[in-house]
Formats: sequence, C-alpha cells, structure tokens
Amino acid sequence: MSASRREANLELVRRCWRDLYARDFDAVGAYFAEDGLYQDVPAPDAGAVGPRAVALRLRIGLETIERYEHHLHRMVADDEVVMTEHTEDWHWGSGESVSLPFVSVHRIRHGKIALWRDYWDMDTLMGAAPRWWVEQILREAAAHGLSSSSASISTSR
Repeated sequence: MSASRREANLELVRRCWRDLYARDFDAVGAYFAEDGLYQDVPAPDAGAVGPRAVALRLRIGLETIERYEHHLHRMVADDEVVMTEHTEDWHWGSGESVSLPFVSVHRIRHGKIALWRDYWDMDTLMGAAPRWWVEQILREAAAHGLSSSSASISTSR
C-alpha cells in the first residue's frame, strides 16, 4: 500500500467531514464521482448517485436541524477505503436531540468518492426525531420528484 495514497484518501474524507459540518452540501457533493453512491444503510431506499443528488439528499435531511456536532473517534484507511467511527449529536430547534453513533465507509476511486455508506441505528434516530422533521423530509423529497421510499432520512453528517 502506498502511504501517500492512504494519506490522500484520509485527507479527502477529512475535507468531506469538514464541509459537511460547515453545512456546505454542494462541496460535499463535489467530492463524488458522477456515479458515486451515498447510502444510509438502514434506510429503505437505494441512496443518491452523483454530486447533485448527494448534495440534495444531505440538504433535505440536515438543513432543518438547528445544529449538529461531530465527534470523531477513529479513522483507518487502506489503498481505496477509509472507515470512520464517529458520533453525531443532532439538535432540533424544537428542543429534541439525539446522539447517533455511526460507522462510515468511503471507497475512493481516482481521487473521488465512489461509495459512501453510513451504518447507524434507525430506532435511535426515530426515537428522538420530531415528527415535523420527518414530515418535512417527505414534503421536500416530493417537491424534488423523489419517491417517498427515496425520501428516507438522510444522516450524514
């Protein structure tokens, strides 16, 4: 394994996290290959493919959350995969909050994200999320021509 490739992959994912928590969803989308897939594994839909769809999915899921905080626990990488263990604390303006543990897997191809899969617990999120937020996600998804199954909750950070 090339140390420089490993470091480049780690740096790409670090920039992705930085931009996600700065709420620059378009910048996060720009890290993706045209055929790059972002998928929330517990969600019933297939995820989002390509930079614009990824940015839209993140915007729909996260834009109305008042604030979210990232707690990075560890990152490991090889030639093409970066795995991150982390926790996000989400806070809605209506007072609800949740601490949501994640494992995120990024596969990098030619300096772009080819795959981002998030593993988290749907029950933990839905046990804390306000009903208005879930309803808003469904409305936004419908307004953008997404089916209700593809409007499942986006968690990315």
